[in-house]
Amino acid sequence: MPPTAPPRTLVLGATGFLGRWLLLELLTRGEPVAAAVRGPGSADALRRWLHDHGADGGAPTTVTADLTRPGLGLSPEDDARLGEVRDVHNLAARYAFGLTRAQAEPANVHGALHALHWSATRPGLRRLVHLSGYRVGRDPRPQHPLDPAATAALYTRLGAYEASKHLGDAAVRVTAPRLGVPLTTVNPSSVIGHSRTGEAGQYLGLAQLVRQLHRGRLPLLPGTRRTFVPVVTVDHLARFLAAVPEHDRGPLAAHTVLDPATPHLPELITLLARHLGVRPPRALVPVRLVRRLPRALTGADPETLTFLSEDRYDTASADRLATTAGLTRPPLTPALTAWADRLVAEDFGAS
Repeated sequence: MPPTAPPRTLVLGATGFLGRWLLLELLTRGEPVAAAVRGPGSADALRRWLHDHGADGGAPTTVTADLTRPGLGLSPEDDARLGEVRDVHNLAARYAFGLTRAQAEPANVHGALHALHWSATRPGLRRLVHLSGYRVGRDPRPQHPLDPAATAALYTRLGAYEASKHLGDAAVRVTAPRLGVPLTTVNPSSVIGHSRTGEAGQYLGLAQLVRQLHRGRLPLLPGTRRTFVPVVTVDHLARFLAAVPEHDRGPLAAHTVLDPATPHLPELITLLARHLGVRPPRALVPVRLVRRLPRALTGADPETLTFLSEDRYDTASADRLATTAGLTRPPLTPALTAWADRLVAEDFGAS
């Protein structure tokens, strides 16, 4: 059934793991929403997924978009259909390890700015919500652009994915006030599956570590006893994102979203090993040593090692918004084990 009202929300990255769950949440709330897709095939697949997950009360408007192009690559007709959009969620990114700078920048840096500039053209804009990451955006005074040498050094130190996310986050935080665009950056931790079903949808990051564990290829665990890789369930994060435009005020806001009940990494891996009936790692190995060893020996992607930190993160603003919006986190241990079971059932994405 076609939508009865013009869309008030646009979701960029709508066909991705988090984008689908955000769309489902918005449609469940009765929000007239538009989904940016790459073409008819991805639009059809998205509608099927939404229908299969209970979105029977409506379907999103779909528009063909390309985040790497100015104006989001929208046709004049699609741009006009989005004339009443007041909230924009930019969840689009090139998410993979081992990318080159040329592969990561078009979506993660230039695309972030294209979304910002397009949002500035909406006459009734209430808020742009930009998704970053919990290791990103902690500089209270970001700089954009960096000089070429500093940019190159960042890519060398962090790898293309994380460096491009840092640069994209800084770009929108610096540029939004100049354009008069109300901006919220949401910085989630590692996103695991749905708290009840475990439905995964992405198989990078922590999921790769669980895959090694399940296949008996994790005899040693990189990090220390206090290494902290926090997680958040995809359904809680979707509810949080949906609540942001209604509750945030002022020109700039930033929220780090994670579950503080996440155990330290060695405890988390031991919990999952016991649940899956496999042997946990025998010992810990310092990250600095893992960096020096051949990847063929360690099985560790060099770009993932920057996430193995003892750092803690300020979630005060996210906690306040969640309380105001009446959001509660689902129990974490059942969510973790349901996610691990789903990863195994899906052969970690191979199926």
